[in-house]
Amino acid sequence: MIPGPFRFPRSVRYGVALVAALLVGALPVRAEELYFVDAHSQVDGEVRDLSLITERMQQNGVRKTILAARAKRSNQDILDLAGRSGGAIIPAIRTKSDVQMKNKPAYYQKLKRQGASGRFGAIAEVLMYHAQKGNKAPEVKVLPSDKRVQAALDVARQNHWPFVAHIEFAALNGGARKIFMKEFITLLEHNRDLPIVLMHMGQLHADEAGTLLGQHPNLYFNVAHTDRFTINRSSEPWTNLFNGDSIQPAWQALMKQYPDRFVFALDNVWAEHWESFYPEKVKLWRKALGELPPQVASAIAHGNAERLWHLQ
Repeated sequence: MIPGPFRFPRSVRYGVALVAALLVGALPVRAEELYFVDAHSQVDGEVRDLSLITERMQQNGVRKTILAARAKRSNQDILDLAGRSGGAIIPAIRTKSDVQMKNKPAYYQKLKRQGASGRFGAIAEVLMYHAQKGNKAPEVKVLPSDKRVQAALDVARQNHWPFVAHIEFAALNGGARKIFMKEFITLLEHNRDLPIVLMHMGQLHADEAGTLLGQHPNLYFNVAHTDRFTINRSSEPWTNLFNGDSIQPAWQALMKQYPDRFVFALDNVWAEHWESFYPEKVKLWRKALGELPPQVASAIAHGNAERLWHLQ
């Protein structure tokens, strides 16, 4: 009888595989190997050919993008693109619309219908305070206690998605800022079962962000529009995470202390974002995150988004 090839017992094979996986996980992640998940972007009619989005992703190591329609771009356009993308595009329910601004019944009906459709993998940011941006984006002022916000919270909770909040705290004056901050904290406290992601770092400073992170375990920060590509072209008081090509020490310290609470996103909207800015932004973030411990870099670049939105 010719003996078959020798095989270690299953328990030994499992142990070897586990040790190997742990060793691989402990190895440094080189910056050029880091991949990204864009947890929030948008697209409007300026981008005529939506294949540009998936081309940019493939060229720059962005494996998935949570994408919402804006302006004249329709939800169906995003759903069609998602269907062609092989899972790279995660369609998000649109929240910005005329019916939302005017608080019409159609807003609630659309939210409920889309949330129950099973066709979406996220809900887009909900504007609470948004300063006017030239002639492209009007001012929006909706308190966190508004029933429009509560309706979007319900959709997020029912689908086990994070709720994405947009409040530009630095653009608010003193009295209004205090009111919005008080209501936002109440929102966090009354929805402790739900991850709440604050867009653009909330335009907060590092000490303010650190205080909120320590007090509210369901709060996460989205890092979009915190780099020179946005800041140098805008008069808005965006949070600047960078010093040159590196993340500022105060923010690095927070990212190391709370590596599971920062989420990468680009928040692309218009054609120039998808065309000229895209590769340079990703290049900057890849270099900057490559200077952090590998587990921190991987969590911010993709791991936190994959966990929060249940992405494969």
